[in-house]
Amino acid sequence: MAGATVYYDDDADLSVLDDRTVAVIGYGNQGRSQALNMRDSGVSVVIGNRSDEYRQAAIDDGFEAFPIAEAADQGDVLCLLVPDEVAPEVFETDIEGQLRKGDALCFSHGYNITYDRLRPPEAVDVVLVAPRMGGWAVRERYEAGTGFPSIVGVHRDYTGAAKERTLALAKAIGSTRSGAIEGTFDMETTADLLTEQGFFPIVLNAMMAKYEVERAHGIPPEIILTELYLSYEMAEILAAMADQGFLGQLPSHSTTSQYGQLSRTKGFDREALVEFYETQLEGIDDGSFARELAAERSADRSELERLYEEFRETDFFEAERETMAKLDLGVED
Repeated sequence: MAGATVYYDDDADLSVLDDRTVAVIGYGNQGRSQALNMRDSGVSVVIGNRSDEYRQAAIDDGFEAFPIAEAADQGDVLCLLVPDEVAPEVFETDIEGQLRKGDALCFSHGYNITYDRLRPPEAVDVVLVAPRMGGWAVRERYEAGTGFPSIVGVHRDYTGAAKERTLALAKAIGSTRSGAIEGTFDMETTADLLTEQGFFPIVLNAMMAKYEVERAHGIPPEIILTELYLSYEMAEILAAMADQGFLGQLPSHSTTSQYGQLSRTKGFDREALVEFYETQLEGIDDGSFARELAAERSADRSELERLYEEFRETDFFEAERETMAKLDLGVED
């Protein structure tokens, strides 16, 4: 099975960004980390953000920070790092009119291009540099001298240099130290949404089902939930998987655990899971989820609020709150 092309430091040339100004639009989770990394890589960076605590944070970090339209006007390369739900409006009101022929527009998530919610003009490059880590890790790993994987891609190559610009941006934020994986906006969107709509619902349902079975057999909630995740053991296992791979970390478990995990995984019928994933993938591919989400946003998130309320009232999450309070777990306010 053929894999993707992966680009490293030697494949990227930072000089592509010489005499260019990168305007980072949005100084939140990803914006701050990517801007700091680019500046430390020698790239000229300005920040565009509305007048709030994030713009002040950019100023405190030593950046020139401006209203979004002003920063966009200064930039030759614009990294649009505001939340997906506000990006189309920000683009239409503050960015589109500032773009010049030959500029580059860079995204860290494919969603708005995949679903045609944002339409860049024809005379600009449209590229993707999507870190597969949260902003805090993007900065932390850069400062540590290590890298992090990103998905990179070109949606439109107007200048003929879009790929070189993409790789230069990936190098500037530190991603090519680890590996920048070639893909497309649609691939990035699909992988991200299917994790959110397929994998995590399966995980949560698996935990809730285990809870129900063990409660029915008389096991106290405190034991169930600390075994599942409240003890941080599961977080440590997942971190070890990221460092060593699943099989690589498995020998750190007891022989009982190793045999139980592998033998029962081999005997598990995944067909129902495959069907569930296929159903969610269909809704991602045909745009029905995007339309559903757009309707939800226009309704002031009423359905999302109802879902939160519904889940909070389940036995599982009531037991979670009680267990965390009883054992003094969680982050203090």
